[in-house]
Amino acid sequence: QVAGSSRIRRAAQRLLQQRWELLANYTCLPGPAPQRLVQDIIQAYKSGIILQGNSTSLGRWDFSGSFFFSISTITTIGYRNLSPSTAAGRIFCIFFALFGIPLNLVLLNSIGQLMLSGVQHCAHRLEEKFHWQKKATLLIRICALLTCLLLFLLLPPVLFSAKEGWSYEEGFYYSFITLSTIGFGDYVIGMNPDHTYPGWYKNVVSLWILFGMAWLALVIKFCMNLLESSSDFCQCNKKSKELSEDLMDGKKNSVTGLDDVESCSGKDTKQKDQTEWHIHTAPTEAL
Repeated sequence: QVAGSSRIRRAAQRLLQQRWELLANYTCLPGPAPQRLVQDIIQAYKSGIILQGNSTSLGRWDFSGSFFFSISTITTIGYRNLSPSTAAGRIFCIFFALFGIPLNLVLLNSIGQLMLSGVQHCAHRLEEKFHWQKKATLLIRICALLTCLLLFLLLPPVLFSAKEGWSYEEGFYYSFITLSTIGFGDYVIGMNPDHTYPGWYKNVVSLWILFGMAWLALVIKFCMNLLESSSDFCQCNKKSKELSEDLMDGKKNSVTGLDDVESCSGKDTKQKDQTEWHIHTAPTEAL
């Protein structure tokens, strides 16, 4: 944070120095004129108009740019680099987001279920072919996790480095901030007017966002289930420890304590049975 603040401070000082040098070299320019020009450029840039040489370009509101804006809207990423500038556009954006966000959640859930079905189907095939049981499911899940990690987090920064001129660390940072829907807006693709971007670039990134968000949602859900299971296990151990201490002290009824431990153990057994049933029956349903 300190390094980032110092960079911003140096950039502000450099910009102010360039402004005073411009006014000193071109004394015929009145003071308010350059300020109005800068404000107009900033407003045009926010509206999606890019100044290139002696011409302007609607680079961010062409088909690929509009499609990318639509994806960033319904996924609630919100880079804050582009927004509708007319009243009609804002009203349309409200209704578009109102219906688009729930539909996008349904789509992400369907994509996630499709990924899970593919993993379970592969695990079922391996179990039948090599007569493996839990090893096949564990192996396929590990391979799927590593493959998706490679496709959605490790390889995209290479593309961003080639097209945007970012470092790998910056591309990885942008990938995670985008897929997690944080969307700070400090790094956004297709924003450099000095670069020429191919037509497929933003479309491919938009599809990457959809599939990557579905995968990251599955990973987060898996981590939440793992934490909940660990919490239940710790509570059971705590009850067992308290029961042992109470039995040694003779302060509480042992029958009540044993009932608590048995119910806890029964809960773990039931959860384990349900998990095993899900693992063995889900591949059949995926077929």
